[in-house]
Amino acid sequence: MRMVAVVLGGGMGQRLGATLPKQLLTLDGKSLLEHCVAAFCAAPGVDEVLVVMAAQYVDQVKAMLAGYGKVTAVLSGGVARSDSTRVALAALGSAEECGVLFHDAARPLVDQRIIASCVSALSVYGAVGTAVPSSDTIVVVSDGVMTEIPPRERLWRCQTPQAFRLSVIRRAHELAAADPDYAPTDDCGVVLRYLPDVPVHIVEGGEHNMKITYPQDLAIAEALLKSGPSPA
Repeated sequence: MRMVAVVLGGGMGQRLGATLPKQLLTLDGKSLLEHCVAAFCAAPGVDEVLVVMAAQYVDQVKAMLAGYGKVTAVLSGGVARSDSTRVALAALGSAEECGVLFHDAARPLVDQRIIASCVSALSVYGAVGTAVPSSDTIVVVSDGVMTEIPPRERLWRCQTPQAFRLSVIRRAHELAAADPDYAPTDDCGVVLRYLPDVPVHIVEGGEHNMKITYPQDLAIAEALLKSGPSPA
C-alpha cells in the first residue's frame, strides 16, 4: 500500500509571537518545516510527501523544498486544521486506497522509529494515533475548581503523526463536514466521533517529538537536537 505523509503547516502560530509562521522559523540551520519534510523523505516506508501551507507562503515553500525528491505538491491550506486536512484529502482523490500520515509541521523532531511504527500499524489498523503516557497527574477543572482526577495509567498525551487508511479518514471527514455543530481539531478525534466502530490503535511516541508552541520551546528543541537521537 502506498504511503503518503502530509505535513500540515497551514497555521500561523500566533502564540509564538513571531512575524513568520512558526513552521518557517529556523532550528539548527533549517526551518521547522524542513526538519519534518526531511524526516519523512528519509523514511523507507514513505513514498510521497505533501505539504499544506498558508496560501501566501506557498511559492516560498515550493522553492525551499525543491531539493526534497519525495515532495510532490505544496498545497494552499485552509483557515482551520480540518480545512487543511480536507485540502490534502481532495488532492489524494478517492480512486486508490493508500496510507496517509498527518504530521504537524510544528513537531520538527519526529524520528524514524515513530514513522516506521505508524507505517507498520497501518498494515493492520485503519486508524493510528501517536501518543505518550502521561507522567503528570491530570485533573478535570470546572469554574476554577478541581472536580476529578482520572487514573493516570489510562491517560496518554497525543502527538503526531496520526495515520489512516485513506478511505477511513475521508469518510470520517465527510461525516464531520455535514455536522454544523462540530469543529474538529484532531483527526483521530474525527474518527472516534464519526466512525466509532473503527478502532484507533496507539503507537508510542517520544518526548523529543515535542510541539513548538511558545518561544522557549525553540531553545528546548535546540538542546534536544544536540543531545542526540530520541530514546527508544
